[in-house]
Amino acid sequence: MNQTPNESIKCTVTSCTHHCQDKNYCTLSAIQVGTHETNPTEIKCTDCESFKLK
Repeated sequence: MNQTPNESIKCTVTSCTHHCQDKNYCTLSAIQVGTHETNPTEIKCTDCESFKLK
């Protein structure tokens, strides 16, 4: 699996399979951001839809 950090995508979610384990970056070349709300009004309403549990 690619463990090269993408320094354009910072991430601290270590339980994600795409997290670069030795640095706080994602290893994907791009991520998909979405929402679980009909009308998002706060940061916590958004989600990294590229997240994949280890």
